[in-house]
Amino acid sequence: MNGKAVEEKPISDEEIELHQNTDPDSDPADAVTTGVDEKQNTVVDVPGTSGLATVPVEEYERIKAERDQLFDRMARLQAEFDNARKREARERADFRDYATAGAVEQFLPVLDNFQLALKAGGTAEQLRIGVELIVKQMDEALRSLNVSTVETVGAQFDPHVHESIDSVERVDLPDQQVLEEVRRGYRIKERLLRPALVRVVSNSKSGSA
Repeated sequence: MNGKAVEEKPISDEEIELHQNTDPDSDPADAVTTGVDEKQNTVVDVPGTSGLATVPVEEYERIKAERDQLFDRMARLQAEFDNARKREARERADFRDYATAGAVEQFLPVLDNFQLALKAGGTAEQLRIGVELIVKQMDEALRSLNVSTVETVGAQFDPHVHESIDSVERVDLPDQQVLEEVRRGYRIKERLLRPALVRVVSNSKSGSA
């Protein structure tokens, strides 16, 4: 030693204040003495936020699990909806097939009688009578399906159910009265299947003084 005493530099008030304001978390060694649970302080970046937001791992895992459950439920609901839609389409097709089968069944006897008439001999009058019977049978089959004919001859012309193809001048009948049925019209209950083709009266004197 050179005999000189080592001078201790006094600590200034500024250094004391700086030491007191130092963040203990900045020193890894001090983290042990703070009593903070490291697991609770663990954070993760939230996807889609460009790293600007963070949440605790436990909260992130909980939200992620809820999201996965919602996606799974949506997928199952979509599958159930698709199955229900296919089942409904299949049932409608089956119902249409059954309805068609029921209608066809009503006309099979009519077809049988037509075939018998073609094979049978006889006079023209006998053939006409046979055809009339078959037409009557067909009308009965239509009535069983709630199909009715449109009223024509003698009725007032109605553009909703009649289609005029010609007019005939007559002074003894009311104007626009149906004079002749050219093709029969049909309706099923209140729904028109096809209009009746008719000829109507044209009376220029109707309504004149």
